Amino acid sequence: MEFDSNKPIYLQIVDSICEKILTGELSPGDRILSVREYGIEIGVAPNTVARSYEKMTDDGIIFTKRGLGYFVCDEARDRVLEKERKDFIENEVPRFVKRMNLLGINKNDIL
Repeated sequence: MEFDSNKPIYLQIVDSICEKILTGELSPGDRILSVREYGIEIGVAPNTVARSYEKMTDDGIIFTKRGLGYFVCDEARDRVLEKERKDFIENEVPRFVKRMNLLGINKNDIL
């Protein structure tokens, strides 16, 4: 996994797992790698992965079964979609519209 120096690694891990949920690579009930396994796979400290898993647990995207590991929640896809749509509308659309205006591009040019 290649990391962007402009965003904390633990959030990039969250984004990566959420993308796998949106694409269907991970489905409700699927077990995800343990903190140690995932840390080794992507080359980061287990504490970084643990922070990512904690955030996703708090957000209701994954849950833990004591002694068995972490699993994708039944509602994970809906929660990720809601979060991503909100972020897109609040952050990316305004930047896109501002850039369009700066470049003199109108919606007919886009269509």
